[in-house]
Amino acid sequence: MDTDLVVRAQHGDREAYAVLATEIADRFVAVARRILRDIDLAEDATQQALLGIWQDLPQLRDPARFDAWSYRLLVRACYAEGRKQRRWAPNLRLLPADESTRGDDMGSVVDRDQLERGFRRLSIDHRAVVVLHHYLDLPLERVAELLGIPVGTAYSRLHYAMRGLRAALDADARTTTQEVAR
Repeated sequence: MDTDLVVRAQHGDREAYAVLATEIADRFVAVARRILRDIDLAEDATQQALLGIWQDLPQLRDPARFDAWSYRLLVRACYAEGRKQRRWAPNLRLLPADESTRGDDMGSVVDRDQLERGFRRLSIDHRAVVVLHHYLDLPLERVAELLGIPVGTAYSRLHYAMRGLRAALDADARTTTQEVAR
């Protein structure tokens, strides 16, 4: 991220902030969507994060750390949206995880659906670690920094998330095998 742009935005330059927001908005929506599994919630979380960035940017001590700081705000906004979602509509899921399945063979569609069901069963804390580590390819040390948690906690959350995904996939495989056997 351009540090000069961040400094200008810190001093109230609305144009600089607009450029910053434009540069990060699509990435934020993509990350939030992977964490929340819903495009509308992801857009809401992104808007909340961008608003938080605008409001809190003057307090950012080190403009070079803007990326880590802004992702932390995004993850917190995702947590808030996830809590709201559980409170008001615990079983609602409006859109599929991937827009298109055209061109995929049936096996990969089934695998992706099973993975999606398993991923939805994870807590939002576990989803955040998986998305940041596997989707954004961030090392766990960086994931811990972005989430504001100890590195050991990031490792633990990733371990339990992967264990949960394996258990969900195994359960789905057993169910599918039993249905085919009937």
